[in-house]
Amino acid sequence: MTRGADQPDGRGRTGLHLTGLDLDRNPDIVVRDVELLSSDWYVLRATTFDIRGSDGRWRSQRRETYDRGDGATILLYDAERRTVLLTRQFRYPAYVNGHRDGMLLETAAGLLDEDTPEVAIRREAMEETGVEVGEVTHVFDLYMSPGSVTEKLHFYAAPYQGVVRGGDHHGVEAEGEDIEVVELDIDDAVASIGNGLDDAKTVLLLQWSVGPRGVFHDG
Repeated sequence: MTRGADQPDGRGRTGLHLTGLDLDRNPDIVVRDVELLSSDWYVLRATTFDIRGSDGRWRSQRRETYDRGDGATILLYDAERRTVLLTRQFRYPAYVNGHRDGMLLETAAGLLDEDTPEVAIRREAMEETGVEVGEVTHVFDLYMSPGSVTEKLHFYAAPYQGVVRGGDHHGVEAEGEDIEVVELDIDDAVASIGNGLDDAKTVLLLQWSVGPRGVFHDG
């Protein structure tokens, strides 16, 4: 019996060793075998597939993929005051890979679980910032690390109004979350990119917000 295959894993799933075997959208790719390496909350697989190169020759490759599910993120903004609402929380993977203290400034974000992207991001915004989101704008969908991680991230933006106290803490205690709310001037936030603001999804949304289609575009 293997967890995630014929025995439920930490999220009650089975059949995880079958994912990808039925793929046929690309005639130059034939999936041969899927090995389930780990299945606790997220899933690590090693997949063997044949790929036909530009020279017409078929070659076999083996690639590991990390499947944590898809997610959504949102930039909360006040266009009149030219501010954005971010979060700060500890991220161990960044900390172990050289970040000075592991405390990252980010847009509110989370996994979809069983929800649609819009429903999920409304939930995450409330959990992480205490803000109830009204009408949202869908910005784009991106694969954040397509060489090894399957996650597709759905990007949104929405206005917030009223007094939001920087330094307030939110998050789901049962999940070990202790998330600080941070309100920044948009110009200060953009100036911090790569110099205190190191999270890719946040950088993308900030750059969009001051770009030609963004909410802070002055043109």
